[in-house]
Amino acid sequence: MQQARCAPVHAGEQRAWLFDAGFDGDFDRFFAGQVNGVAGAAVGDGLYINLARRSGGSRVTISLCSGEPTLNGDWEDIVEVSVTVPRGAQPRWLTWAVEETGALALPTGEYRVRVSARGRDAGAAGEFEDTTVDFYLVESWPADDQPDAVVRVGSADATYWHGEVGGRR
Repeated sequence: MQQARCAPVHAGEQRAWLFDAGFDGDFDRFFAGQVNGVAGAAVGDGLYINLARRSGGSRVTISLCSGEPTLNGDWEDIVEVSVTVPRGAQPRWLTWAVEETGALALPTGEYRVRVSARGRDAGAAGEFEDTTVDFYLVESWPADDQPDAVVRVGSADATYWHGEVGGRR
């Protein structure tokens, strides 16, 4: 099998991340029918990523891959969801309060999205740290729709969110 090629489409330090859909505080809407509590894709027109650190400084890299990327052992927490970019959509990333936003080069189609995290416990405990303590990698690749999945859990914070807003099937 040929290894997937991934190209970053955005990297930066942000507070919270959304893809196309605005988070209105309704976890049920974003996580209904899902087992994970980190990446909410149930809304159908976007993706909400629940970061451990809500007040700034999380490092998030978003990549578009040609196929399913290899799982990396450096990430403590990994979940996967499916999203669709409809015809005519203009995919973008947004911060929590839409203080910052930018375009994402995701063509129309169905994607599998893997959200990998490292440092969620440090992020939750260090809400107001001056340095970056939690890191996220969001990888998307063309794939048919599949149920969401919890691939790896290594932090207490991810465990909490999987129990709090995941598991709503």
